[in-house]
Amino acid sequence: MLGNVPCETASFVGRRDELERLGGLLRDRRLVTLTGVGGVGKSRLALRAVRDARGAYPDGVWWVELSPLRDPGLLSATVAHAFGLTEHSGRTPDEDLCAWLSDKRLLLVLDTCEHVVEACRHLVGELLQAAPGLTVVATSRQPLGCYGETVNEVRPLPVEGADSDALTLFRHRALAATPQACHTFADPGRTATAAEVCRRLDGIPLALELAGARLRLWTLEQMAERLEARFEVLSDTRAAQLPRHQTMRTAIGWSHELCEPLERLLWARLSVFAGDFDLAAARAVCSGGPLPATRIEGLLAGLAGKSVVRRTVEGARERYRMLDTIREYGRQWLAELGEERTVADRHAHWYAALSRQADAGWLGPEQLDWYRRISADHMELRSALEHLLGTDPDTALEMAGHLWFFWFCCGHLGEGRAFLERALAAVPAEGRSYVQGLWAVGLTALLQGDLVSSLSWGEDCLRAAAVLGDAEARLRAAYLVGVSVLMPGDPAGALEFTSARARAAHAGPADGAGALLCRLAASYALCGLGRFEEATAEATGLREACDRLGDRWLRAFADYILAVAALSLDRPGEAARHVRAALSGKRLLHDSFGIAIGLDLLAAAVAAEGDGELAARLLGTGHAWWRVVGRPQMGSPSLQAVRDAGERRAREAIGDEAYERAFRGGAETLPHTA
Repeated sequence: MLGNVPCETASFVGRRDELERLGGLLRDRRLVTLTGVGGVGKSRLALRAVRDARGAYPDGVWWVELSPLRDPGLLSATVAHAFGLTEHSGRTPDEDLCAWLSDKRLLLVLDTCEHVVEACRHLVGELLQAAPGLTVVATSRQPLGCYGETVNEVRPLPVEGADSDALTLFRHRALAATPQACHTFADPGRTATAAEVCRRLDGIPLALELAGARLRLWTLEQMAERLEARFEVLSDTRAAQLPRHQTMRTAIGWSHELCEPLERLLWARLSVFAGDFDLAAARAVCSGGPLPATRIEGLLAGLAGKSVVRRTVEGARERYRMLDTIREYGRQWLAELGEERTVADRHAHWYAALSRQADAGWLGPEQLDWYRRISADHMELRSALEHLLGTDPDTALEMAGHLWFFWFCCGHLGEGRAFLERALAAVPAEGRSYVQGLWAVGLTALLQGDLVSSLSWGEDCLRAAAVLGDAEARLRAAYLVGVSVLMPGDPAGALEFTSARARAAHAGPADGAGALLCRLAASYALCGLGRFEEATAEATGLREACDRLGDRWLRAFADYILAVAALSLDRPGEAARHVRAALSGKRLLHDSFGIAIGLDLLAAAVAAEGDGELAARLLGTGHAWWRVVGRPQMGSPSLQAVRDAGERRAREAIGDEAYERAFRGGAETLPHTA
C-alpha cells in the first residue's frame, strides 16, 4: 500500500458506529474534521478509519503529524516533506504541493491541527481547490472553518453496561500494565467497581489508560476511593456533570500526584521537547539540580510504565514522546518551577552541539547514520533554532551553518534558507560562522534555481573567506561560484574557480568538503567542454577520495560523472554500470535530485544499447521524480540534453506509440515505489 500511515501501537476498542459513519463521510465528502477534547481518541479513530479506507485511494494515504510543529509558516514544508517533495523549484511550498497533488487521488491526514488552525485552513483550502482527487481528514480540538468542511465530534466511549467500550478499554490497558489484573476483572462485584471508575473518568480513553497503568501499584478499590476523593475536592457537583476537559485534566493531575518527586520534575522538563527524543537528549536536557543524569533512564521507564511517555523502538533506535495533553500539563509545571528558559536553553544548545557533530561527520563513514539521526530530530532542530534566533543569534547562525548538508543534500532548501537568512541578518558580518552561513545559504539558493543570489552570496563568501584567511572556506566559496556559473551553461567559467590549478592556489585540505566539491564541479565542467578523458580522471580521483573517507553522497556524483563521460565516449554499458552505482548511493540518502538526474542518464545509456522500451520506462519514472524535485532538469541545458538524447534514441528504437505507452507506465508509478 502506498503512503506512510503509522502502525497502531495498541489495541483498538469499540467505535464501531463511528467507524461506519466516518467511512461513509470519506466516500462522500472531501474534508472531514474530527473534533473533541484532548485525550478523547481523535487520532486513534482517524488512524483506524484511514487504514480501513486505503483501498479507495490509488495514490495512497499520507499521514502528517503536526503536534511538534511550532512555526505555522513551516506547515506547507512539513506536509511536502511527508510526500517526499523537495524544495528545488524556487516556488512556494504551497505551489509545489498544489502542482504535485493536482492529478493525484489520495487521502491526506493532518493530525493535531488546533495550534495551527489558521495555517491549516488556508493550506487545505488551496489544496482542495487545486486537487480534485484529494480528500483531507483533520483532527483538531476545534474545526478548521473551511468551506465544505464536515465536522464530526468524537465523543468519549460509552460507560454504561457490563460490556461497555470504556470498561473494555480499561481492562485492556490494565492487563497490559499488570497481567495479574485478570483476577480483578473475573469478580462481578469488582467489575462493577471498575465500571464506576470508568464513569468517573467520563469514558475518556487517555484518562482510562492512565488509570489502568495505576493498577500496578493499587487495588481497584483503592483507585475508586481515591478517585472519588479527588473529584470531591475539585467540585461540589456530581463528577458526571464535570466538563470533559476538566475530567481529563483531573485524570492527568491525579497521575501527576502519584508520581515520585523526581518523576514529576522529569515530566516537567521533558515538556520542552516538541516531538520525540532519545535517551541521550533527555539526559543532557533534563538533568541538573536534584535530578542526576544517571537517574534519567530509570525515571523514564517509570513514566513509560505510567503511560506518561510513550516508548518506541525502530531497529536499534529507542525513542520517547509525550502526548500533547500530557506535555501541556508538564509545561504548566515547568513554568511553576521557573525553569522554562533554563531548560529551553539546555535543549537548544544540546541540538546545536549535535549539529556541530553532524557537520564533522557529513562526509565520512557515518554519513548515513547522521542523515537518519538528524532527520529523526528534525522537529527538535527547528525548535532549537527558533529559540536561539530569539536568544542567541550567533549560536543560531553557527547551528544553521553546521546543518548545510541537511538543507542542501536532503531536500530542505526553503526551510534552511529561511533560517540562514534570519540568522545572517541578526549578527555582525564577520567571523567563521558568518562565512559558513553565507556559503550554506548560497547552496540552498543554488538548488532552488536562484542563481543570481547563489552567485552573489558565493562572491561575498570568497571575499569574506580571504579576509579570514581560511583556505577551506575559500574552496567552498569557489565551488559555490563555479557551479553558479556552470548551471546556466558556462563550463569554462566554472573551471576558473574549480580546476586543479585553482584548488592548489587556495592550498586547502585535499580531503575537505571544499576541495571535494570543487573536484565534482570541475569534472562536470570538463564534460561540458568535451574533455571527457580529463573528466574521467578528475571523477576517478574524487571517487577514490570519497572511498577513503567513507562518503556515499559525493561518491554517487562521481559515479554519475563517470557515466556521463563513458556515454559520451560511446561506452553505454560502462555508463549504465556507473549510473546504477550512483542511483544506489542516492537512494540510501533519499536524494531526489540525484535520483532524477540518474534516471535520465540511465535511460540514455540503455537507449544507446538499443533497449528503447526500458529507456522509455526509465524516462517516465524520471519524470515522476522530477515532479518531486519540482524543477525539471533544474533548467540546466546539459541535463536537458542528456534527457533529450535518451528520448530520441528510445523513440527511434521502438516507435512513438510504444514509447508513449512505456513512458506512461513509468510516469504513473509513484517515485517511492519505483
